[in-house]
Amino acid sequence: MYLLAYGRIYSNKGAMTPGATQETVDGMSMGRINRIIDAMRHERYRFRPVRRVHIPKKRSGKTRPLGLPAWSDKLVGEVVRLLLEAYHDPTFSGRSHGFRPRRGCHTALREVANTWTGTTWFIEGDIADCFGSLDHGVLLRALGENVHDNRFLRLVRNMLTAGYLEDWIWHTTLSGAPQGGVASPILSNIYLHKLDTFVEKELIPKYTRGGLRARSSEYRRVESAIARARRKGDRAEVRSLYRRLHSLPSQDPYDPGYRRLRYVRYADDTLLGFVGPKAEAEEIKQRLATFLREDLKLELSQDKTLITHARTGRARFLGYEIATASTDRRTRRPSGTDRRNRRSLNGAITLHVPKTVIKAKCSPYMAGGKPACQNSLVNETDYVIVGKFAVEYRGVVQYYLMAGDVFRLHRLRWVMETAMLRTLARKHGSTVSKMAARFKAKINTPHGPRICFEARMPRDNRKELVARFGGIPLKRQKTAELTDRLTGPVYPQKELIRRLQGNRCEVCEQTGEVEVHHIRSLNDLARLDGPSPDWANLMAKRRRKALVVCGACHERIHIGKPSPTLTQ
Repeated sequence: MYLLAYGRIYSNKGAMTPGATQETVDGMSMGRINRIIDAMRHERYRFRPVRRVHIPKKRSGKTRPLGLPAWSDKLVGEVVRLLLEAYHDPTFSGRSHGFRPRRGCHTALREVANTWTGTTWFIEGDIADCFGSLDHGVLLRALGENVHDNRFLRLVRNMLTAGYLEDWIWHTTLSGAPQGGVASPILSNIYLHKLDTFVEKELIPKYTRGGLRARSSEYRRVESAIARARRKGDRAEVRSLYRRLHSLPSQDPYDPGYRRLRYVRYADDTLLGFVGPKAEAEEIKQRLATFLREDLKLELSQDKTLITHARTGRARFLGYEIATASTDRRTRRPSGTDRRNRRSLNGAITLHVPKTVIKAKCSPYMAGGKPACQNSLVNETDYVIVGKFAVEYRGVVQYYLMAGDVFRLHRLRWVMETAMLRTLARKHGSTVSKMAARFKAKINTPHGPRICFEARMPRDNRKELVARFGGIPLKRQKTAELTDRLTGPVYPQKELIRRLQGNRCEVCEQTGEVEVHHIRSLNDLARLDGPSPDWANLMAKRRRKALVVCGACHERIHIGKPSPTLTQ
């Protein structure tokens, strides 16, 4: 379990960031794992206080606390997460999408777009300081319902109450799961599963009734008028009445016997869709706030918890704007009723790219209201410049491909493309038009040929590297997913674990107890003073940020002494 946890988190960016102590992933070995296991077996393991820093929030200008645990605490936290996820994840609601395997923002948005047809009101729920306000008593009771190992529960309690260091002053943690803790996401999901259960077993059954809306009386009157006009042979009147008929819903949108309540949650962001009057939507919001306050000791944010009319306004959820469009289409009644084709109020869900998002994404690439050269990239290679712009542009586009108006990102494409060409022009002392002609290329895509900009980096005896900006059609894709997301087995077998278990130093070839030397990035090897040492050349040749070495070689690496004969 510890090797599995190590294989999953050693490559994270924070693995080389120290917490309250200087301990990092560097120097990881089987000896360290065995010492942690021995401390666990005798209940001597103690979590250290996390080092707290504050990071800015998007849009609001405020900051949120981020905890930086020590490396050993991260490793133990990942083992705890693996155990809890293996048991609890299959029991979670299908309407919960945050911090779960094979789920994410796109699966939550797809559920809303595909199944929330006809929604009248959106209830946006945002829990104020959710992760910092989780009540430890409620959380431990929720864990204790299924986990009957008191030693494990004590371990989780010690994790929650370890405290934090801010400006090197210790503070106690009376509530919350530290943001930055490895096990915090699964613990918050276990906590908020109570909310999912309340909505699914109490709110949805109470505010969902009726199989089909009643027929519209106005629609029936027009149908009767059409029949009379046909009998009279008045074709002009029939055409006029059909035009009126097509502007009316066949079902009564205000049918008092028809209600629908739908729900989806991603982490602490919840969205409810309701078909019914606003007074009942207000009642649902109040019942939700009461349950959170009385049962979960949480509070809804009054500024962010809104009730939005689905046809005249737009709700914000996971960076999208969501609304209901009034369109009509032919449907059939269920079996056992009138099987004639008839029209009904469709109210399909539409997803939109917020204008504020486009403005915010364009802002870093503009100066004086125009796309500007990025001076920080002028000294980089063409491949790095194009690749940097390409990665950021592709990430935004792939996230918003589910929006019906994704074409609005043409503005972002033009801004970033112009800024990229101006950066290249500054680097080469040329003009934007010449850079466009030099780097323009045509590629084949599943949607046909596309024009893009590409830069190539030749390499000796290896396939050249290619960076491409653009070439992504800005057309809605209902099944869009983030293609950069990791795929494959949930718990992959890591090559590094096999190398560590081999107990052979990759520098001097001696066998025995070994440890792993880690670096943050391969680019760090180019920043070493003087000629590159043999161990750095080996890491660069293998393109690996980890090297398995014996204790003596690891010590020589850190003090800068020459290494013995290197394994080729």
